[in-house]
Amino acid sequence: MPTPDGVVVRVRASGLCRSDWHGWKGHDADVKVPHVPGHEFAGTVTETGKDVLKWKNGDRITVPFSMGCGTCERCRAGDEQICDRYYQPGFTGWGTFAEYVALPYADVNLVRLPDSMTFTTAALLGCRFATAYRAVVGQGRTRPGEWVAVHGCGGVGLSATMIARALDAHVIGVDIAGDKLELARSCGAEIVIDATATADVAGAIRQVSGGGAHVSIDALGSPDTCRNSILSLRKRGRHIQVGLLLADQSEPPVPMSQVIARELEIRGTHGLQAREYAGMLELITRGRLHPEKLLGKTIALSQVGPELAGMDSFPGVGVTVAVLA
Repeated sequence: MPTPDGVVVRVRASGLCRSDWHGWKGHDADVKVPHVPGHEFAGTVTETGKDVLKWKNGDRITVPFSMGCGTCERCRAGDEQICDRYYQPGFTGWGTFAEYVALPYADVNLVRLPDSMTFTTAALLGCRFATAYRAVVGQGRTRPGEWVAVHGCGGVGLSATMIARALDAHVIGVDIAGDKLELARSCGAEIVIDATATADVAGAIRQVSGGGAHVSIDALGSPDTCRNSILSLRKRGRHIQVGLLLADQSEPPVPMSQVIARELEIRGTHGLQAREYAGMLELITRGRLHPEKLLGKTIALSQVGPELAGMDSFPGVGVTVAVLA
């Protein structure tokens, strides 16, 4: 049964994300067992609460991974992604590695999918593509012709690469895996840097970009990628932290002397408001963005457990999506 302001959704596709792995490993205080993970999904509404006004059974939807209540101070300011009473399926509540999921705050958070978009593609938007969109567009304020460095070419990094190229920026992709660097090239990176073969990643970025990146995104989340991202910036550049740094890496050293001397910006980003999906979906339907390029493989729901356990070692290329019949 849905809450009065909520819905029940039949899950049709759900992506596997490293955030799910962090929750499974016990790195997220919101996760309490017994628990069902999963937060990158798309599906159809099957039941609506009595107070829901905008949605009906059969509507094809997705939602931001961090859902705002719509009434707190932050939501009233338009910042539903950092709501004081946020709800996160797969973290604060049971998630989408299931046939059905119940969600609150429906009128504030549900996003209608274009008829032309498959559920599998919509699941790829999840937290990775949507978060990358806010990182590049909202927090990074990326403009045409600027240099954007992306540290880590997994799902978030490849999403950021595609989005930055769609804005006519120049993209530098950084990773330690050759296959991921090749995928970054196919997603629009003009230059790729193998961090295992480069003694000074930040220096290499400053050299090839003629002084440093205007925007640099740590899409992985490690002390090394965070530091390299900040040091790769030109003066008054913008560092955006997307990748999670948890457990014993949660407080990395920051080269604050350079932040001060170069007047750098350091920003975090945490999801995308439902109302901001329109700009991202328009770029997709116009053919400027192709999230389907992120798809690595599809699996059955029964395969999610072993697949999640195997994420200890960053296996594979692209995003894995569980597809339900």
